[in-house]
Amino acid sequence: MENMVAYDDFFKGKRVFLTGHTGFKGSWMTLLLQALGAEITGYALSPDQEQNLFDSAGLEKRIYSHIGDIQDFSALQDAMKKADPEIVIHMAAQPLVLESYKNPLYTYGTNVMGTANLLEVVRQLPNVDICLNITTDKVYKNNEWLWGYRETDTLGGHDPYSNSKACSELVTQSYRDSFFTDSSTIIATARAGNVIGGGDWAANRLVPDFIRSIQSGEQVVIRSPKAVRPWQHVLDCIGGYLHLISKLSTHKKTETSFNFGPEDDNIRTVESLINKVCKAWGESASYKIEGNDTFHEAGLLRLDISRARQELGWKPKWGMEKTVTQIVDWYKAFSEGQDALELCQKQIEEFLQH
Repeated sequence: MENMVAYDDFFKGKRVFLTGHTGFKGSWMTLLLQALGAEITGYALSPDQEQNLFDSAGLEKRIYSHIGDIQDFSALQDAMKKADPEIVIHMAAQPLVLESYKNPLYTYGTNVMGTANLLEVVRQLPNVDICLNITTDKVYKNNEWLWGYRETDTLGGHDPYSNSKACSELVTQSYRDSFFTDSSTIIATARAGNVIGGGDWAANRLVPDFIRSIQSGEQVVIRSPKAVRPWQHVLDCIGGYLHLISKLSTHKKTETSFNFGPEDDNIRTVESLINKVCKAWGESASYKIEGNDTFHEAGLLRLDISRARQELGWKPKWGMEKTVTQIVDWYKAFSEGQDALELCQKQIEEFLQH
């Protein structure tokens, strides 16, 4: 329980405003916050896949859910003022690299102006103690280094998604420096690696593509087998975010940007991860490699999580074997008719007790 002590009771009864609650990570965040006793108001677009965790787990009935666009300032302002939050967690985003090539203006509008809209409302609200903007490991200018990127490294981003998230970091820094230096509200950002877990059905993501291929009786197709990524179970990732929030409440002078990633064993190639998933799945699951050089994607990406270790006392809980087991167990049980909400709650309970 060493990781959990920081926020065991911290979120109980807290009013939390969560953007992006209808997404994959947002749905898991909603369920983890509920398990910790928070009062949650969500604000997001409707899920963009017909099959999605938000609907499968019936989350609309479990929290105050506002369906709206983060680019709609007045709607966002109205929802946030009614919620009167103590904690704001900003996860709403256009989160896909390939989609950002297809719709760059929408990606920038959502990821940059959406962040500005949120921070503009936060500075009008009287009771926000902490506002955490969730960005990504892809905010760093990618030099294909063998070592992990640190929070002090140069921001950049080649594709519109990565670049828009780096812009979101800069917007957050500007708002913090311009409007919150003498404020009781703490503004921070969190950058995480490639998050995987049960209940993800997004297009052009490795694990969901695997599940769809298995269900249709086809081989899994992987585009960039040698690309190295910091793979992390969704609960490890969002658990890190909540750990940070609880620590910020008592350490006002702490750094304001943190990486949350896996141990080195989880930083591995796409092919290595899929090979492990195929073996865990069994039933003759296999993959094939088809190169796709249409769009640029980073080949080597690592995160340095030293700051979170040293300043927050945080470390990831689940290694690669556990992560893969949890994913395979979730999707297999769901395909056999088990309830998505109960599957998530079971894994959350195990995570909190770990």
